[in-house]
Amino acid sequence: MSALTAWIEGVFFHPTLSQRLFSILLLPLSLLYGSIMLLRRLLTPKKRFNIPIISIGNLLVGGSGKTPFLITLSQRYENRKVYVISRGYGRASSGLVKVSDGKEILCSVAQSGDEAMLIAKQTQASVLVSEDRSEAIETALKDGAELILLDDGFNRVELQKFEILLQPPRIASTLPLPSGPFREFAFTKRFADLCLTEDREFRRKVTITNPTQKMLLVTAIANPKRLEPYLPEVVEKIYFPDHAYFDARQLRDLLRKHEAESILCTQKDLVKMDDSLPLSVLQLQLEIEKGVYETIDRYIDSYKGTRATNML
Repeated sequence: MSALTAWIEGVFFHPTLSQRLFSILLLPLSLLYGSIMLLRRLLTPKKRFNIPIISIGNLLVGGSGKTPFLITLSQRYENRKVYVISRGYGRASSGLVKVSDGKEILCSVAQSGDEAMLIAKQTQASVLVSEDRSEAIETALKDGAELILLDDGFNRVELQKFEILLQPPRIASTLPLPSGPFREFAFTKRFADLCLTEDREFRRKVTITNPTQKMLLVTAIANPKRLEPYLPEVVEKIYFPDHAYFDARQLRDLLRKHEAESILCTQKDLVKMDDSLPLSVLQLQLEIEKGVYETIDRYIDSYKGTRATNML
């Protein structure tokens, strides 16, 4: 991870006094940005589709558990024909790409992006990546989809959907970009149908597969310090930029340099790792409160749908 990236993440998630002062200087820009995003949310016409669409999103940049939450939901509704639609962050492709048909993987991780590939490998859902979410929804409908799960969809204000918003248990700053990590004003969480807080409505359960005595942490996720509560003792921590790809030769050099027996990585990192490397994996599962499932079930079961129309 570059020094600049680390400094920005410090401003957003672990600010020092000088970084807080820097954030204050940027407040006029944050107010302007937040106001533009609010007007966009209020004034954009919403398109409705004749299928239940559940969006899992957040207000903060970086990770907040969206992918494992989406995987958990997809596994719960695997008796339906579920389609997962993602932007495919970090992918080398563009346009609409079918990652999985629910039975087999149809592209490489470079074409799908790491998060979409992880979802495809851990669920029986069909997975699509596309910059144009409406196009992807239309494709899913033509393929007979019964339920759509939209990854990182809270800011897709042009779509009518059931909004699930995830937030961490502690937030260092609630300011909009660039002063803080919020994509919009914090109060826009009121637009969500469900606003869920980690350690309250959902909890992480982390185990390690193939642990060794000397593990080297290597990860390419946003705000990697959020892993620390779940980490065992490691010989060193190596942070790459979010969604970065790994070079097997470089990782072998790092293993030798730090005299490590294995690389400790997340499941998201694993889909980009060479299988020949000695790997230990942080396996993440979510425990979601029963009441959350009941609310989602009611939305799906009561959804009657209409022909696709534009709501003006």
